[in-house]
Amino acid sequence: MSAELPSVDLAAASPFVAAMKFEVTEAGGSRVRGHVDVGADQHTPWGVVHGGLYCSVVESAASIGASAAVQERGQFAVGVNNNSDFLRPMTAGRLDVVAEPIQQGRTLQLWQVLLTRADDGRLVARGQVRLQNVPLPGA
Repeated sequence: MSAELPSVDLAAASPFVAAMKFEVTEAGGSRVRGHVDVGADQHTPWGVVHGGLYCSVVESAASIGASAAVQERGQFAVGVNNNSDFLRPMTAGRLDVVAEPIQQGRTLQLWQVLLTRADDGRLVARGQVRLQNVPLPGA
């Protein structure tokens, strides 16, 4: 019997994850889509969305997709490097999130994640996450 990935309920995972307000609308081994509503709760002291939020959403989206890609092999994926670029400041609104694999290997994967403003499609942040495929506990 192989272990299964837990359902993806980000809000229930932890207070930190819930604070991100990242909602997944599509999750699979070749694409993850969702959105995040940003506002004052995620601001720096200077009134713009904190880059750590972008890094966290990038890491979460890539991890969900990479884990889905190796689930049938009794594995999940853990991030080993997150490189995120912040391209324009944001104060409030909805960001669309799209994560897709660049490379998927036996032991490692590389995913790209784009965060764009929902109202005009402009790129706000992008990230690239290298992930290692590891055995699921109990697999």
